[in-house]
Amino acid sequence: MTDATLILTPLCGRRLGCGPRLSRLVFGGVAALCLFAALLHAPGVSAQDFPSRAIHFVVPLPPGSGSDTSARYFAAKIGELAGVPVVVENKPGANGLLAVQAVLNAKPDGYTVLIGSNSPLATNAALYKKLSYDPVADFTPLSILMRAPMLLIVPANSPYKSMADFIAGAKKQPGKLNYGSGTPAYELFTERFNELAGTRIANVPYKGSSEVITAVVGGSIDFGVVDITGSLALALSGKVRALAISSEQRFARLPDVPTTREVGLAGYTPSVWVAAVVSSKAPKAVADKLAEYFVTVAKMPETREFFGKLNAELSTGGAEELRDFQLREIETWKRIVSNSKIEQL
Repeated sequence: MTDATLILTPLCGRRLGCGPRLSRLVFGGVAALCLFAALLHAPGVSAQDFPSRAIHFVVPLPPGSGSDTSARYFAAKIGELAGVPVVVENKPGANGLLAVQAVLNAKPDGYTVLIGSNSPLATNAALYKKLSYDPVADFTPLSILMRAPMLLIVPANSPYKSMADFIAGAKKQPGKLNYGSGTPAYELFTERFNELAGTRIANVPYKGSSEVITAVVGGSIDFGVVDITGSLALALSGKVRALAISSEQRFARLPDVPTTREVGLAGYTPSVWVAAVVSSKAPKAVADKLAEYFVTVAKMPETREFFGKLNAELSTGGAEELRDFQLREIETWKRIVSNSKIEQL
């Protein structure tokens, strides 16, 4: 019973002789007041008081990763805009599942944000037979933070001088050439390459992308699809040979490296990406305010300069762009898993 009910109920007691009609009118007014009070106190109706305390960013990868670097940059800038601390917490492990559960188990008030990447927000949906969460239904999208294209590389002394050479060589000896994958997501990237190129290159699993790059440099594997942030310096120094880049435009610092479209792989644009989401149970007004913070930071000139040095692209499309992109990614990788010999986890 609300305070309003306690105050007005005596007015309709038989002691005061209220008739049925007056009783209905009074209690109707009480009901309206109670509804109004409930709406005022309902979570998420207003975001005027958000944020009033520290916001937490949960990152599914360790310090130093692209997700971590992005999270810490946006945390600092959003903290300035919002006037509250934004704390970054790293919870690596289990393909992002630990971080996901930490966010979903937290109070859904918008103060806990997942700074996710390919695995927890897209490829897990394809790789797991039974996922403990729904990357679409359980989260409200906020914004894509950054995307980094992939370099398709071979050892510096490889006999394959171009992508056409490599594809031709792979077709002549199906299953003989190999590639390295640092995570299941990278395996999906290269299986998509196999699909478009009509090749059958065998997978050699590694414990991380850095190990794959090292293996290509040493010549122990024939091919690698690796993100540009970790391989650009090696390509510039000639320690690996970049055959293509998975972007729509050539990269300014690698002007002689063609895009995947230019080498006949139209539609092959895998990327490492980082995005922000919040529990779908969080108040809509709060999620909207968070999304606005991320887009505002992405539009800052200093943000473009910072991520430009990381060879990453920014996005300012906000929640709608992220959800559309996420759905396309999930659809693509589910199809690749279905059509290839990748074993689900």
